[in-house]
Amino acid sequence: MILDRAPLERDLAKGIEQLAISVTTEQKTLLLDYLMLLVKWNKAYNLTSIRNPQQMVIRHLLDSLVLVPAFFDEEIIGKTGNSNFLDVGTGAGIPGLPLSIMFPEKQFTLLDSNGKKTRFLIQVKTELARQNVEVAKSRIESFAPKQKIDTIFCRAFSSLPDFVSGVEHLMTENTRLLAMKGVIPEEELEMLPSTINVEKIVPLDVPGLDEERHLIVLTRQYPTNDTQGE
Repeated sequence: MILDRAPLERDLAKGIEQLAISVTTEQKTLLLDYLMLLVKWNKAYNLTSIRNPQQMVIRHLLDSLVLVPAFFDEEIIGKTGNSNFLDVGTGAGIPGLPLSIMFPEKQFTLLDSNGKKTRFLIQVKTELARQNVEVAKSRIESFAPKQKIDTIFCRAFSSLPDFVSGVEHLMTENTRLLAMKGVIPEEELEMLPSTINVEKIVPLDVPGLDEERHLIVLTRQYPTNDTQGE
C-alpha cells in the first residue's frame, strides 16, 4: 500500500504555521522524506511504538520542531555560538534528525546503543544526504566524541540524574544540557547534584498534542578562582 503524502504535508504545514517558525520548501520535503523512511523501516525494525503516520507528524516531527526557537535563545543555548550537538538515546532520530534538517550549518551526532536504530539512521543520513549528521552506536557512558560537544539533549531517555551522570564526562564549562520532559519532574530536579544548575524551564506547546511538554536547561558549576584559592 502506497502512503499518501498529501495529508501529511497538510498536517506538517499546519503545525509549522502554529509554531510560527520559518521552514523552507526543501526542508519540508526532507522532513517528510524522513518520515516516509521511518514508516517503511518501522514495519520490520520496530523503531517507534507510533504506527499512525499522522501521529508521527505530531509526536516526532512537530515534537522536534518545537525546539527550533530555542536555538535562537541565548538563555537556552548559551552565548558561545554552539555548533556541535549530541542527541543521547536518539532512537529513530528524534529530535536530532529533524533539527539537523532545520540547522544544516550545525553538526549533530545521533547516539544510540541499539544496532537496528543506528542502521536505520545511517540509511537516512545516506538517502537524505545529511552531511551534518554523524551516527554513533555506543552507550553514553563509553562514548568518546571526535570533537567537543557544546549542547547535549535527550528526549524520553532517562531520569534527569541519570542523564547528568551519563554525560558528565562530556561536559565542559560551557556545555548545555537540554532535556525534553512531559510534566515538570520535581522529584528528579531535587535529586540533581549540587554542582548542576537549573538554568531555565521552558513550557513547550506542540501543535496537535494535548499533553504537557517542558524543556529543562541544565549547566554545570565550576569552581571560581576565589573558590579554588580557599
